[in-house]
Amino acid sequence: MTGQLSSIEPSFQGAARTELPNTMEQIRILVVDDHTTFAELLTGSLDREPDLCSVGFANSVASGIQACLALSPDVVIMDYHLPDGSGFVAAIAILARAPHIRIIILTGDPALEALEHAAAIGVCAFLPKDGTLATVLDTVRHARLGGFTVHPSLVGRLSARRRQRVEEISFPNLTKRELEVLRLMGEGSDVRANAKVLGISENTCRGHVKAILGKLGAHSQLEAVVIASRLGLVPAQHA
Repeated sequence: MTGQLSSIEPSFQGAARTELPNTMEQIRILVVDDHTTFAELLTGSLDREPDLCSVGFANSVASGIQACLALSPDVVIMDYHLPDGSGFVAAIAILARAPHIRIIILTGDPALEALEHAAAIGVCAFLPKDGTLATVLDTVRHARLGGFTVHPSLVGRLSARRRQRVEEISFPNLTKRELEVLRLMGEGSDVRANAKVLGISENTCRGHVKAILGKLGAHSQLEAVVIASRLGLVPAQHA
């Protein structure tokens, strides 16, 4: 039976818990997604599973947090992109108040930074929003605190993006000195050691490193070495 909760905002809906005729304990699930049709279809699918129970759905960060406090679900299925912010904001607030709740994030646009953030804040799974219902149901049933599940399709998309990024980088016009610094970086030496080997000041060596990162489109020396290895600028065994 689904109805509006009078004690909270109308931006989320709650449902009475369905009692099973046997002793099976249902997993209580809250859906947080601003696409009403998607949320209703998902909650309907959850309610058709004998071991699962939808407690309602919310459509924003604010209402998602409020719904969790009011309905106390076991699992939250949350969209990454919400009208008033990231699903991560809601996840952090929810876990701060109720660390036992397991949170599954759905996304249509994965990024490596998002995966790392999800794992860091305690989200237990990261799934594609265009994935199968069976995957969502299976993840709900096996979601556990302290674990982190990433669907293989998201890993595949990220790998493809990284390959494309490398392929799109034009062959860098590195100077002879920058190539020397890069190869020493590939051997694992730090700036001080590289400067000593090359007979230059540390500041000059840091300037070369900065130029190398810019030309390779890298954010760190490690990433620069990996890209350089793929481009054949440093031996692969040193990447």
